[in-house]
Amino acid sequence: MDFQNRAGVNHGKAGSSASQANIDRRERLRKLALETIDLTKDPYFMKNHLGSYECRLCLTLHSNEGSYLAHTQGKKHQSNLGRRAAREQKDQPPQVDLGVQAANKVKIANQRMVIKIGRPGYKVTKIRDPITRQLGLLYQIQYPEIGQVKPQHRFMSAFEQHIEAPNKNYQYLLFAAEPYETIGFKIQSREIDRGEGKFFTHWDPDSKQFHLQLFFKNNTF
Repeated sequence: MDFQNRAGVNHGKAGSSASQANIDRRERLRKLALETIDLTKDPYFMKNHLGSYECRLCLTLHSNEGSYLAHTQGKKHQSNLGRRAAREQKDQPPQVDLGVQAANKVKIANQRMVIKIGRPGYKVTKIRDPITRQLGLLYQIQYPEIGQVKPQHRFMSAFEQHIEAPNKNYQYLLFAAEPYETIGFKIQSREIDRGEGKFFTHWDPDSKQFHLQLFFKNNTF
């Protein structure tokens, strides 16, 4: 039986209801936005001489404030906002983290305020590898008043220092740890054997003693 053309049938009623629901929803959102958003603080909102409203970002015209607010929530306005923000971010000079800058200044100031308390105690022992018969040195440096730092060492050529006339036959082994003065030892400028078990360092935080062992690659001092 054909009910489509019977009298009393309301064609498109469901579609009309959905359309009206969308209109009602937009109206509620518009009223809510008007109550919560201060348009005077929107840099892109402008009322022209004809009494209508313009979006200076998207160059669109709107009949009332509600229409403008609905536009600001749309895809076009949001996309333009994103592009504007990206362009402004690109044009701005790199920002300096003031917190990091202040911390660096404090760190530098603290470094300048470190008072050296003299040279650490030390012991140097000549050693020989029982298997290869290589000759070496064992350094034991005492740092009883050291803080929360670990002692550092490095080898320095004779041409880096300015205390003695450079002599290519010698090099220097330096040990440093605040608040102690840096100490250096003059050793022959020969290749250090850095093979397994030949060269090692060890810091004992309990005894406050730093050990360094080295062997030369040939067997004579």
